[in-house]
Amino acid sequence: MKIGIDARFYGPKVGGGGLGRYVEQLVTQLQQIDTENRYILFLKPENFDDCIITNPNFEKRKVDIHWYTLKEQLQLGKIIDAEGLDLIHFPHWNVPCTIKTPFVVTIHDLILLEQPKSAHVTTRHPLIFWLKRLGHRFVLRHALKQAKHIISISEYTKLSTLNHFPYLEKESITVVYNGLTKLPPATDNTETPTIDTPYFLYVGNAYPHKNLITLLHAFSFFHQTHPEVNLVLAGRQDAFYERLKKEIEELDIPKDIVHFIMDPSDAALKTLYKNATLYLFPSLIEGFGLPPLEAMQEGTPVAAAESSCLPEILGDAARFFAPYDIEEIVLVMEELLENESQRKELIEKGFERIKRYSWKEMAKTIHAIYGKC
Repeated sequence: MKIGIDARFYGPKVGGGGLGRYVEQLVTQLQQIDTENRYILFLKPENFDDCIITNPNFEKRKVDIHWYTLKEQLQLGKIIDAEGLDLIHFPHWNVPCTIKTPFVVTIHDLILLEQPKSAHVTTRHPLIFWLKRLGHRFVLRHALKQAKHIISISEYTKLSTLNHFPYLEKESITVVYNGLTKLPPATDNTETPTIDTPYFLYVGNAYPHKNLITLLHAFSFFHQTHPEVNLVLAGRQDAFYERLKKEIEELDIPKDIVHFIMDPSDAALKTLYKNATLYLFPSLIEGFGLPPLEAMQEGTPVAAAESSCLPEILGDAARFFAPYDIEEIVLVMEELLENESQRKELIEKGFERIKRYSWKEMAKTIHAIYGKC
């Protein structure tokens, strides 16, 4: 077979920590396990050189088309069709509606359908946001209806997809869990932030569904009886984090207690995880939930919201709380700060839990799906 992969999201620097890592590892692992099929990888100029070819059956194509654009819908399909592929894998829902090549698609989450219709979920004009949601649903519906097969990264996302699109057959969706990448150790050149311990840590973006405002309210109460504990929020610098910084000023939390670490390297993240007393993940909606697994990998106990896929992915290796219950979140913070034996138990369970998630096994399962399409 001649198989294409829309690899424009390749790598965390371009595609982000979740989707970028997914595409990067899919390409990397397929090069190691598949010596029969031919592959064409469609990459952006920004990550074209980052994608290293180690298998002679793999070729690269440079495509200067950004995702979620009209150009993507009008031109990308023609470029892909011209390659004469038997199949192409789109690792996200943004499939060109004009595509004629048979395709499989990965659905990571349906956050745009599930999150509240609020002005807080966008930095754009409400009309622009409404048009964006309309376009998203149209493109997503086409992708799901026309796909030869659908890959979901959790049972929760599969169930959510079937609930929103009940005409789909259960057999058309296969759950394939993500893997977990070992973060590189810090070197002499690594810029590692120095934070006074103990501190609680959150890693990720500051989108509204991450529920960070609730976390901050809970921490403001917790701080009144535990002033020695710091809170670290690490993620990509954007308008949502700027908004969050302004909202913190209205809370009763000293500025020197909450630390923002923007755009940390993987090595810096590893250090932040390892030195944290507790990792907090209050998110309302997730498709998989990679950061708490990264925390477990570095021996940090995890407390997470009992929502969406998180109980499925984290199992008994995390302490759960109701996402909007501030009193319960404060109680969990206090218990895991003071109860060392409970932290140790979560750490040991975390080391076992992460063994379930392998990029190589993910690639093997997806490779088998290709063969059936």
